[in-house]
Amino acid sequence: MSRGANWDILVLGGTVLTMEPGSSPIRSGAVAIADGRIAAVGPAEELLEMAPSGEVLNAGNCLILPGLVNTHSHLAMTVLRGIADDLPLKQWLESHIWPAEKEHMSREVVRVGTELAVAEQLLGGVTTTTDMYFFGDEVCEVLVGAGMRGVVAESLIGFATPRCAGPDEMLERQRELIEAYRDHHLITPSVAAHAPYSVSAADLVREAELAEEYGVPMQIHLAETRWEVEKLLADKGMSPVAYLADLGVLSDRTVAAHCVHVSPEDIGLLAEFETRVSHNPVSNLKLASGVSPVPALVQAGVTVGLGTDGAASNNGLNLLRDMQLAALLHKGVACDPTVLPARAMVEMATSRGARVLGLDSRIGTLSEGLEADLICVAVEGPHAAPMYDPFSHLVFAARATDVRHVMIGGRVVVRNRVILTLDRERVESQVRALSEKIRPS
Repeated sequence: MSRGANWDILVLGGTVLTMEPGSSPIRSGAVAIADGRIAAVGPAEELLEMAPSGEVLNAGNCLILPGLVNTHSHLAMTVLRGIADDLPLKQWLESHIWPAEKEHMSREVVRVGTELAVAEQLLGGVTTTTDMYFFGDEVCEVLVGAGMRGVVAESLIGFATPRCAGPDEMLERQRELIEAYRDHHLITPSVAAHAPYSVSAADLVREAELAEEYGVPMQIHLAETRWEVEKLLADKGMSPVAYLADLGVLSDRTVAAHCVHVSPEDIGLLAEFETRVSHNPVSNLKLASGVSPVPALVQAGVTVGLGTDGAASNNGLNLLRDMQLAALLHKGVACDPTVLPARAMVEMATSRGARVLGLDSRIGTLSEGLEADLICVAVEGPHAAPMYDPFSHLVFAARATDVRHVMIGGRVVVRNRVILTLDRERVESQVRALSEKIRPS
């Protein structure tokens, strides 16, 4: 590039982690942004010699890396945070969550709950999120208004939801959402089936066909609990993974959340069909569902990303915290400190997460030509000193409150920990008022 580079923003002065395969940290680096995309990456001194035009975003004493990717969530469940704790999944869902959703989850509540989820995630460095819930059109409007990237679906399940009377209507709402957002710069529309035990075989097939027709992801909970595996074995004579494979549902479009109770044979099927997996360690631990065999999945060649799940089963949307816990969890379970090293965990939260959602040609690394989704994580404070290895620091020392700036598609949406695209105080006030109505008696 010649002198006088015409850039919109130069993110300057931190240590750059491009997350490209085999790349090394660029100390005192810079990232140049033009037209919403990454125009150049390199040492700050070299980029400044080009005498660029445009704004300078100070990232001194920060790590500059791709935005975090949350591969599984139910955004509006932030309003149900802490409503029913210390319960197994089946009882939690059937006796508490589903009744609360039936009573309280209106379009307006979904909007406010989604806004709260967006605020929490942006401040924690998440630039791409997912949603499989209700009123998907409302969710998309919130994400677009806040400038956040999302993979969104109207969820399908075998009974009425707060929005839809049954699966036929849910499929129609999914089709409408796909048609409305199929070429959107921030929203990737999706289909979503709740689980193999809660959706009929015919509807699972219809979901897979709709995903294939439009070339969009298909989200589904899969093999989350031992109960689910036992039920499918009793009802269908096969595991949940084998059942979906038998139906022709598994493919490289499938984003399978959880995959806790999977056998070696199941892992082989997931690898064979190139199914992507969202690992949700905190939710799985909180509901005592178990621990997904992530090292075995990775060893088999399955692409695995990280997800928070909803705030009612986590009780947060703090992907940095969940990445740290996942790293420790699998080392402890394996009794092997070399399992899932720090760099691999950061990849799981960035580039591999993008691959899980089929977005790796657009985001996930700081590569020239990709969309400019990046975060600046401050390396300051007693907990952050000293820093020898930036990957180790992100996994074992960094906190969500260290996120200083957030950029999505070249637009700064968080600057110095202030959200620029959403009225955080209004949202928190509205949620507090809602909680008085939702509070269990």
